[in-house]
Amino acid sequence: MRTLQPIAVVGVSGYTGFELAKLLLRHPAGPASTFFIRDTQGAHCLSELFPQLRGTGRAPVRQLSVENILASSAKTAFLATPHEVSAELAPQLLEAGVKVIDLSGAFRFRDAAVFQSWYKLPAPHATWLGSAVYGLPEFHADELAFAKLVANPGCYATSVILAVRPLVDAGILAPASQVIADCKSGATGAGKELRRDLHFSELDENLKAYNLFSHRHTPEIAEQTGVSESQLIFSTHLLPIARGILSTIYVTLVEPQSPEAIEALYRKTYASRPMVRIWKAGTLPEIRHVAHTNFADIGFTLDRSGQRLIVVSCLDNLGKGAAGQAVQNFNLLSQLEENTGL
Repeated sequence: MRTLQPIAVVGVSGYTGFELAKLLLRHPAGPASTFFIRDTQGAHCLSELFPQLRGTGRAPVRQLSVENILASSAKTAFLATPHEVSAELAPQLLEAGVKVIDLSGAFRFRDAAVFQSWYKLPAPHATWLGSAVYGLPEFHADELAFAKLVANPGCYATSVILAVRPLVDAGILAPASQVIADCKSGATGAGKELRRDLHFSELDENLKAYNLFSHRHTPEIAEQTGVSESQLIFSTHLLPIARGILSTIYVTLVEPQSPEAIEALYRKTYASRPMVRIWKAGTLPEIRHVAHTNFADIGFTLDRSGQRLIVVSCLDNLGKGAAGQAVQNFNLLSQLEENTGL
């Protein structure tokens, strides 16, 4: 396998950034990685900050600045940074000829007004939105192979889009019917910020809903599935576990279908996509089946009428929902098999 050009990883101190570092340091193509953070704490190597990475390879740490990133000769930069930081950094890197894989929500929408409305942030990066490729390889692999800017999808959004879009594309959803996406995530999905509601004593033996009718992944799901926001009921819950997402999606079909037909539809849609696993009709995946992997597992149950369908979609929010998907996109950019190192 050929050696890849140098890469930069920005924002490694968070859960997603650390997961990304682990994947890249063991990537079989061995891209030379330099890690950039705001506070290096005097460290010169990533293993000084994260001892569990000792022995995984050379991982130099540098102070974060555009100048330092460019000086590293990186040809691709991963941005595991807050939305506003990505919005500022990405255009500067792109203008310097560096490809960008952004794991924030800054570039996920074509319309800057959508970003401003849902993220409550200005959009100084608006001129770049039209050039961003939405980083869901199952539907955009051809575009991703030639992308300069990749907008890595949200974790919840990935789980729902993979379950719903095949039904929309096949034209079998009942017109104007509601699509109910009832989703639950582990605590790492909320990030590393110190918050009272994320303390162990608040999470343990508990389950709670949050951001109802206001979750930022709502317009992302609508845009990528073709389901209107008025049709979509998207609810999110916090599980007392570290990682994993389980989305239970309720839909009504335009006419009766057989379990065999629904299974065949999903299998045909993802036949050439190695990171989506389809379960047999009537069997359902669980979070433990996908934790610490880059797989998305999809199962379903159809009622006796053949028109009420419940789809269960599971993935690891740090894997297929974030860092793993970013590496999958990087592989496509690098003309490698998309599951390399995953």
